Amino acid sequence: MKRTAFTLVEILIVVIILGILAAIVIPQFTQASNDARAAALVSDLQTVRSQIELYKVQHLDNYPDADNIVNQLTMRTNAAGETGTDAETYPYGPYLQEFPTNPFVATGGNEVGTGKGWTWDGTTFAPADEAHSGL
Repeated sequence: MKRTAFTLVEILIVVIILGILAAIVIPQFTQASNDARAAALVSDLQTVRSQIELYKVQHLDNYPDADNIVNQLTMRTNAAGETGTDAETYPYGPYLQEFPTNPFVATGGNEVGTGKGWTWDGTTFAPADEAHSGL
């Protein structure tokens, strides 16, 4: 009775071929992931920047405070930029449901003005990471 099986050389060849295919495919998935994060970053920047401009129009050409931008964009405000919940006293906003997270920052990324996630200097809103700061 003759027994048939794979030899060690045949198994090694299959493993090497699978390794080569994985080495080709995995970097493409990594690039696609980075492209998706970059697209999300650009979209979030457009959204926040447009809401900042709306805030400016409704608040007598004043931008949100650098120290209070998250609250001023996610809560109701009055003409002076003070935040609150009463719709009659605070007729403007909220401009964002929640402040977006920078997809390139692993620490949560919604701290503004601290060098993590986003920067806001009173007139310019941008990602804090060096690779995307020019967007």
